[in-house]
Amino acid sequence: MKPKVLVFSGYGLNSEEETKFAFDWAGGSAHIVHINDLINKKFSLLDYQILAFPGGFAYGDDTGSGNAYALKVRNHLWAELLQFIQKDRLIIGICNGFQILVNLGLLPATQKYGTREVGLMHNKQARYVVRFVDLNVETHKTPWLKDIKSLSIPVANGEGRLSIPGDILRNLKKRDMIAFRYFKGEMSTYLDLPANPNGSVEDIAGLIDPTGKILGLMPHPERGMFFVQLPNWPLLKEQYKRQGRKIPKEGSGLKIFQNAIKYFS
Repeated sequence: MKPKVLVFSGYGLNSEEETKFAFDWAGGSAHIVHINDLINKKFSLLDYQILAFPGGFAYGDDTGSGNAYALKVRNHLWAELLQFIQKDRLIIGICNGFQILVNLGLLPATQKYGTREVGLMHNKQARYVVRFVDLNVETHKTPWLKDIKSLSIPVANGEGRLSIPGDILRNLKKRDMIAFRYFKGEMSTYLDLPANPNGSVEDIAGLIDPTGKILGLMPHPERGMFFVQLPNWPLLKEQYKRQGRKIPKEGSGLKIFQNAIKYFS
């Protein structure tokens, strides 16, 4: 039986379709569910193995990215969400979804769930950034990142600069809870851009909770699922052909979704 994935929607989240497609392609059974249908008990979080908070602009980012949506979750679904977390299940937040998890206090949650410990601020260059980035995987204390060393996937955000107080940062390093760091790889070099797209502290692009079962990241793995989504794929295709190498179909972002599905296989 395929693992069931609930993809949150509503109030400006706009990457539900891509996120559902990614989990379905990876072998899961994903359903897009409006938050109001969860509040009205038409669906239950506890009927799913994986929860996904996708990217977008919930409530137009009017009170800070992810903040209003996080408040709606906390006010109506908090007890059920804590029940979900206590079971052997997985949660991912991508871009706006990462901002929601941070505002909920589900990431990094070094002390307890529900207390906000870090912030996602306006990008250092004060503008919306859309481009590919390179990520190093910094921890393998999470099933989401099993056997992944690096990724080349897009970012698309205006408030992606991760800000972490010094004591929390030291704790995250000590407990191996930093999921990704931006680095100067093929995409940054090819596009002749800085490795870090937003000024995040110590180039950090994502975090896990202490259990490793909750993952949040600013870049979009669901938009880097296929080889032809890379900005330099025509060049790479010709290089592979001349080297006699097989041209890949899938991109590095897909592996995150495959790992989540395999966890329940």
